[in-house]
Amino acid sequence: MFQRNENLCKSVIDVKTQPSRKWKDDVFLAPECRERFLVLSDVPEMKQFDIFMAGLAQLKNGYVVERTSPDVHTVLVTLEGAGVLTTPECTLEIGINTVTFLPAGKPFRFELNDQSKPWNMVWLLLNNVERWNSVAKSYRPVINFDSAESVWSLTSLIHKEIDGRSAFRTMMLSELVKLLSNVEIDLSDTQMRVLSMLNTMESQLHLDWSVTDIAASVFLSTEQLNRVVKQIVGMTPREYLISLRMKKAADLLGNKDWSIKMIALRLGYQDPNNFTHRFRKFYGISPRRYRDSLNLNS
Repeated sequence: MFQRNENLCKSVIDVKTQPSRKWKDDVFLAPECRERFLVLSDVPEMKQFDIFMAGLAQLKNGYVVERTSPDVHTVLVTLEGAGVLTTPECTLEIGINTVTFLPAGKPFRFELNDQSKPWNMVWLLLNNVERWNSVAKSYRPVINFDSAESVWSLTSLIHKEIDGRSAFRTMMLSELVKLLSNVEIDLSDTQMRVLSMLNTMESQLHLDWSVTDIAASVFLSTEQLNRVVKQIVGMTPREYLISLRMKKAADLLGNKDWSIKMIALRLGYQDPNNFTHRFRKFYGISPRRYRDSLNLNS
């Protein structure tokens, strides 16, 4: 019931085109799409497992789900085909035998990757409670998952037992929850070091970060750093730093009390002209015109 992925954090859309998007709540299903729903009125046992809703989806010729700030965690388990996931951080492919975790409160969009090929997946909406928080807050939204076929089979069995045996539905749900709760995030020590550094970068965008210095701080070569960062966020360290700065710049431009020069300095650009060039390249519009457009829309 929601959007896409493929290899772990493989970027499939030019990273500079996405952060400027305005998120909205939207859904589109082509007539050829088919979904079977599991809702609390039919499967009341889901409540004890903090599952709000679930479904089996066979999608073709068009499918889009976009959310601005959902109240629930969203999980997609892909059995066949592929989707595309867009988040504020990056755009990823959702491929075969993966599980996608989208935490509550954060915007996302997922859609069919190839309109001519079906995307078969199970989607689940999980209550924003302690049971699911540790799983849904995984840093990488798309993870390899060997149990996709088992999740599909269990969900199909539960659907067939609507109006059937409550004990059987409870047993199948228990197995389903066990599979989802035991997903191996498997972040290595190297990935944890890099992830910590990326968080530091985000909190100190005013500093003069260089790829060489970042690599040295996590005891990697620049080539190794590029590979690990791409695995985590779907882009190079330089692309990720630019993306963070430009998204923060767009936010700060909404404050009329901040001059463009002040914003440039706050984000590590000593030369405002360099900042303007980078912003225009990223968004296709100058900072001044971007600010003017915000005023027109207010």
